[in-house]
Amino acid sequence: MSGLLEAFARSLHDAAEVPGLELGGEADPAAVLSFGQLEAGARRTAGALARRGLRRGERLAVQLGNRLETIELFLACLRLGLVLVPVSVLYRERELAHLVSDAEPAAVVTTPDLAPLLPPGTVAWDVDALAREATGPVPEPSQPLPDDSAPALIVYTSGTTGRAKGAVLSHGNLASNTRTLMRAWRISASDRYLAVLPLFHVHGLANGVCCWLASGCRMRLAPRFEHDKARPLFEAFRPTLFFGVPTVYVRLLELPEDAARSIGGRTRLFVSGSAPLPAGVFEAFRRRFGHAILERYGMTETLMTLGNPYDGERRPGTVGLPFDGVEVRIADGAGGEVPDGTTGELLVRGPAVFSGYWRRADATADAFDGAGFFRTGDLASRGKDAYLTLHGRKSELILCGGFNVYPREIEEVLLEQPGVREAAVVGVPDERRGERPLAFYVGEAAASELEAVCRRQLASFKVPGAFVRVAALPRNALGKVVKSRLPSG
Repeated sequence: MSGLLEAFARSLHDAAEVPGLELGGEADPAAVLSFGQLEAGARRTAGALARRGLRRGERLAVQLGNRLETIELFLACLRLGLVLVPVSVLYRERELAHLVSDAEPAAVVTTPDLAPLLPPGTVAWDVDALAREATGPVPEPSQPLPDDSAPALIVYTSGTTGRAKGAVLSHGNLASNTRTLMRAWRISASDRYLAVLPLFHVHGLANGVCCWLASGCRMRLAPRFEHDKARPLFEAFRPTLFFGVPTVYVRLLELPEDAARSIGGRTRLFVSGSAPLPAGVFEAFRRRFGHAILERYGMTETLMTLGNPYDGERRPGTVGLPFDGVEVRIADGAGGEVPDGTTGELLVRGPAVFSGYWRRADATADAFDGAGFFRTGDLASRGKDAYLTLHGRKSELILCGGFNVYPREIEEVLLEQPGVREAAVVGVPDERRGERPLAFYVGEAAASELEAVCRRQLASFKVPGAFVRVAALPRNALGKVVKSRLPSG
């Protein structure tokens, strides 16, 4: 049995009578399930999948929102040795056609409203019909359980820089990541975890669900984060643990001061990831909620690798220190180590790092250096006290007149200005300089004011050639800005 299934067994079997899961997004939960009830449902689901002919090693794609069946299917796949392929409910025909063609799942479990978006010929299973089959006596396991080397997930990258690739994550990768986060963030059975992040992403599934099941704490699964329902949801469930993305924390700052104080007084840990957390949001949240958000860093391919400390300084603008067992290098273009304080590409190695991309030996070979370090594509620098700071994507580096321009540096200046709620900077072709920065922002600030601020605070070659006000920045499901979708990006 894999270490992941062993960890889950401590809740699903040993604490079978303990209430473990609340469902529903309103103030009053629709249902409360014990860990034993969840285990029974997962085993019945595994039986239904087996009766439909699925065999170990086959892929099962799941395009569902945050609902009980998503968790039962995850557990059923782990038990049967199937490879779960989580699919965003936001994907449309083009994205789904690529994923189905690449992963070649035996079937896609989905809902009647999403099924028509799948490519012709795809085997689509209605989740409600499958749930109706998963009834009756709880079946006994009919085959040996997978070990740590078995693939558990194929998670497709966001595709912000090209066609999405499927990262193969093993049982062992997930188990290592779970153990690391439980130790680092002191997650235990006494916690109450409010889950609002989508389960089709590793942030919600590999971090949230896995830590919940391994710790035996109580989880409230909301369909999604809804700003207008956040206060009653927090007040009804009274979580001690919350995972969010920067856009969620921006919306939480809109709550009244009394609500912020009340929520902050009960919650012991707020974690942010999947996109950079602006320093201004960090400071505003600390003032209103009385908490320093713990910002961490990870990728689909690596799971969690860096984080600000639970005990110690949580430094705004940084992603902290390597987790236990994680090795980090900051490399130049030739692969050599750069001095502290110098920007280079972040390379990581550790037990949670994936083995490679699905059916992409070429991309896998390019992704690792000769010593087995994964090339993240993120630019970073290390301070003398080992805290790491990100400076954007290597692919987003702007070469302006022979100088390196890091978009995040400009974005941080813009986000500090009143009247700027969001900002993104990209490079565009320039006849004289090769490239020049172009800034997009959401807010009421005048472009002329922003230009004046940048000229005061930045070198002249870093000042954007134009400041474009937009109604919203294009983002993926986890709140990460997709710069390729900007009007002139």
